[in-house]
Amino acid sequence: MAVLPHGRMATKQSNHDVFSKSEIELAYRNHGGFTEGLKRDITPIGMHYLLVHYDIPEIDVKEWRLEIGGLVSRPLRLTLENIKARPKVTRVVTLECAGNGRANMRPRRQSVPWNNQAFGTAEWTGCSLKDLLQEAGLSTSAVEILFTGCDKGHEGEFQSYARSLSVAEATLDEMMLAYEMNGQPLPPQHGYPLRLIAPGWYGMASVKWLTQIEAIDYQYNGPQMEAYTYLKSENDPNGSRVTTQRVKSILAPPGIPDFATRSRIAEIGTHKLIGRAWAGKNEVTTVEVSIDDGRTWHPARVNPAGSRDLGRFAWKRVEYDWTVTIPGEYVICVRATDSQGNTQPDQAEFNVRGFGNNSVQRIPITVVDKIQDGKSWTPKNPWMPRLPVTEAKL
Repeated sequence: MAVLPHGRMATKQSNHDVFSKSEIELAYRNHGGFTEGLKRDITPIGMHYLLVHYDIPEIDVKEWRLEIGGLVSRPLRLTLENIKARPKVTRVVTLECAGNGRANMRPRRQSVPWNNQAFGTAEWTGCSLKDLLQEAGLSTSAVEILFTGCDKGHEGEFQSYARSLSVAEATLDEMMLAYEMNGQPLPPQHGYPLRLIAPGWYGMASVKWLTQIEAIDYQYNGPQMEAYTYLKSENDPNGSRVTTQRVKSILAPPGIPDFATRSRIAEIGTHKLIGRAWAGKNEVTTVEVSIDDGRTWHPARVNPAGSRDLGRFAWKRVEYDWTVTIPGEYVICVRATDSQGNTQPDQAEFNVRGFGNNSVQRIPITVVDKIQDGKSWTPKNPWMPRLPVTEAKL
């Protein structure tokens, strides 16, 4: 019996239209972003996706210390004020959960049931990780840097959340330790007082509530490293580690939603479709939009004139003007291509843990002549089926 990420026991595949009570509880605790937030360059803190593996630790910053040790010649034990006294670095970074899109993989494993909303772009402020490691006197015999957070829990075994990066990766200029988010002290749920920010990587690498950094001379294979692996089956001997973000694009759906199903309806006319595209450590080169479920594609504008350049590790603004004159049912799609020639697939390759799903986004939408208050509408392409209601007998 295999243990899945987030402690789920892989006894059988889940029915993709039925979510367990425990999955719903995970969805309550780990909220996604809002697609309408894609119109904003910087995601407000309350709209940024959030994944908390265990409990949010209660930390007394007066007692908290960051310890940097292991294979270093000058071990450090730093207060938050010590860290803030170092040269300040501010960087805009797009973060995405590795499980983003898991709910759309077939068959679906039970875990946090992300649809397409586990993303966010924030302005992070802190200090350079590379500079701190140099200050500590990093040994040439070190192979990896191990990061450990204050949060503890159980996922197959009792553990503190910990992950590693190679020395080569950890000492890149972009790696940073952040104590501010969007100009504010880190909120408790986002890692207060200090977290790692690993630009270009999926979110699991950006360890929150950081308390220890250790230089080691071996490859760390702890539970949070093993959990994030691409596997075709739980017994797949050829699995590969989940690392950097795959090329992805998402549009804010036009029109207005049905409350229960999130199905969309819009009026005839011209709609400016706005979204974002990102590609981890690669560059987004082109974005295309389809309004006929992928049969034909049209170039979208990427960071058009007047757009803010947010930097190498942040998403790019996407725009497309859709003029529709005939009422009916449409399916809007979007796909991006990166500087390595990777294009979002129509359907991402299946893996049992539901990681890295960068499939083409599809937005079914009904177009009508006029939307009128007081009138009703029955969605033809509901994202979720309306379930029969059984009246309670009192």
